[in-house]
Amino acid sequence: MSIIDKDEAPNDLVWGATEIARVIGRSTRSTFHLLERELLPAKRVGGRWCASRRKLLEALTGDEPAAKRGRGALSA
Repeated sequence: MSIIDKDEAPNDLVWGATEIARVIGRSTRSTFHLLERELLPAKRVGGRWCASRRKLLEALTGDEPAAKRGRGALSA
C-alpha cells in the first residue's frame, strides 16, 4: 500500500500554517486556531503543519461526502 494517495500528487502538500492560511483565505492567527482544535484536515510533521490542498478545499467547501467527515472536517 502506498503512503501517498494515488489521487494526490506530492505537490498537493501545503507546508506551514502561513501557507495553509493563504490557501484557505484566512489570517495566520485564525488558521492556527483551526489547526490546534483539529478543525482542518492537517497534521504536524516535525513541528510544522502539513495538509493536502485538495482536502483543505474540500473541508471548507463541503465537497467531501458527509460520511467521510469526522473530527478533522470544518463545519459550515
